[in-house]
Amino acid sequence: MTRILAIGGLVLTFALGWVESTPVRAADVGATVEPFTLNDFRGATVHSTDFKDVKCLVVAFLGTECPLAKLYGPRLQQLAKEYEPQGAKFLSINANQQDSIADITAYVKELGIEYPILKDPGQKVADLFGAVRTPEVFVISPLGVVLYRGRVDDQYIVGVQRKAAERQDLRVALDEILAGKPVSVARTEPIGCLIGRVRQPKKDATVTWSNQIVRLVQTHCVDCHRPGEIGPFSLLSFDDAQGWGDMIAEVVADRRMPPWHADAPHGKFANDTSLSEEERELILTWVKDGCPEGDKSQLPPTPTFVEGWQLSKAPDAVFDMDSKPFSIPADAGPRGVKYQYFMVDPKFDTDKWVTEVEAVPSNRAVVHHIIVFVASPDQKKGVEGDFLCAYVPGARTRPAQPGQAKKIKAGSMFKFQVHYTPNGSPQEDLSKVGMIFADEKSVTHEVRTTEVINTSFRLEPEKDNQSFTAKSRPSPIDLSMISLAPHMHLRGKAFKYELELPDGTRQVVLNVPRYDFNWQTNYLLTEPVKVPQGARMVCTAVYDNSRNNPANPDPTREVGWGDQSWDEMMLGYFDVIVPRGSTEMKSMRSSVGPEMILRKFDKDKDKKISKEESKEHDMLSKGFIVGDTNRDGFLDEEELDAVIEKFRKIAR
Repeated sequence: MTRILAIGGLVLTFALGWVESTPVRAADVGATVEPFTLNDFRGATVHSTDFKDVKCLVVAFLGTECPLAKLYGPRLQQLAKEYEPQGAKFLSINANQQDSIADITAYVKELGIEYPILKDPGQKVADLFGAVRTPEVFVISPLGVVLYRGRVDDQYIVGVQRKAAERQDLRVALDEILAGKPVSVARTEPIGCLIGRVRQPKKDATVTWSNQIVRLVQTHCVDCHRPGEIGPFSLLSFDDAQGWGDMIAEVVADRRMPPWHADAPHGKFANDTSLSEEERELILTWVKDGCPEGDKSQLPPTPTFVEGWQLSKAPDAVFDMDSKPFSIPADAGPRGVKYQYFMVDPKFDTDKWVTEVEAVPSNRAVVHHIIVFVASPDQKKGVEGDFLCAYVPGARTRPAQPGQAKKIKAGSMFKFQVHYTPNGSPQEDLSKVGMIFADEKSVTHEVRTTEVINTSFRLEPEKDNQSFTAKSRPSPIDLSMISLAPHMHLRGKAFKYELELPDGTRQVVLNVPRYDFNWQTNYLLTEPVKVPQGARMVCTAVYDNSRNNPANPDPTREVGWGDQSWDEMMLGYFDVIVPRGSTEMKSMRSSVGPEMILRKFDKDKDKKISKEESKEHDMLSKGFIVGDTNRDGFLDEEELDAVIEKFRKIAR
């Protein structure tokens, strides 16, 4: 999962790409870069010829808002400390038209950068080098000959964050150069944000920011791309957006942005952020024409937001997870940081109805996810509690529909489950939950979250397209489903929800053919889907544990259920609404299913349980004779399902 500085999914999916949409002259390896002169962000003049006595000069093109440039700025600082005593010299160039001197100053202060950062107005020096992206690194000789060009290392590719780099490209190149050897790999492909170049707007452009593009951005983008949110830069104004034109065009053309992964033929969703072909073409035309601003009098009002929240207004109540921040180590080793749990007493002496709720980390860089549960006074000890809300990569908060709300019983406790991912330096976090209360008199339906779960799957090593299913318990009453949120980890490939009606027929409610761990969307149905009594939710998850999956932490491992991102999960969350005061509704949460039984007890792998195999499980043994309805001496998947449900009813 990703964040603004720690990177990973959320932001990298926007910020990376390969298309070079602005033609520049390339300074290939072996070419000579002409001498240049620039001022640093403090105003001091720096000449490239000042470094003629060094063994090599490392020139890194960086930007202040590009997520990768934020990551690699400090890494370059560490390399500078190591290699400058050996005869190398480091400096950085900021060529982005959208980055001001104040932005560079803040970047230097925030990240502790000590090497010089020069400002390149008009991208003249960037053009000398043929630089395209941030970060992009060049190593040149004292005479200006390019010895190495490309990335710092290979930890990141488009939309994917490896746990660690497999090859330290810049480090290897410097070791070879300083040892007087030829560079073994002198050219690598940089990834990151396109340099924001000065563009000449088309004078007679019909598509402008003011008359069309701003409205598309307000509808599809600014929910994330605004100060304090997960987008790496703001798009609230023309001044914010114009320098990112080429980058916007790239990710829109590649359909990486806006992020939306539901298959169009199945279901309609109220939070669908995808662009139509016409909208996509408008954006590409705007960038092609130089990002013209147009007539400012046509601008719509700038949307307003609640600072620090996605909620529609300031929260009625906010609860920190603890009285003090939790400390996250720089590195937790191969086991990672265990899930942390924090109990909070909100001191509710009356029942509360909540129409909006949001979990917020104080440090996105290290928070992988937050789940807030409600442990009511009448729940058994050790029970996780009812799902209240979650923070996961890409999740967006939306208010409940009129008349709908979640109930928090008087005397309940909040249980925070927080998963931390170290990012190489000691960090602290104090996550919180905020909520907006509904007028109790207005509530007609209660929102409840349940899920389909499979914990017994095993992914074979080196294999793609491994499919597993799980079923919910039958719905005890007629109800309506309002949203769905699939969850897998880095090997997740596709996820499908099907509603199985009492007569056995199925209808696809949601299909996500290209699951993205970096954008875990809660898909809000435009119209509730009716779930009749006895119906079930059937989820199918597909995994890629092969080497062809660039996000795969280790394709040689057999993988099962586990907490960490390098393990796997299969969860199909969904929200339902029931009439307020309904006492018949129990969770549809699946705890065990036929597939799990088969995986554990089907020794000969014939997808049936024999009489002999059933002896290893008390429930199967007791229910075998009654469950074997076709009298063939085996329990197949359908018969197993009936046996499991029979014992569930007995347990209730």
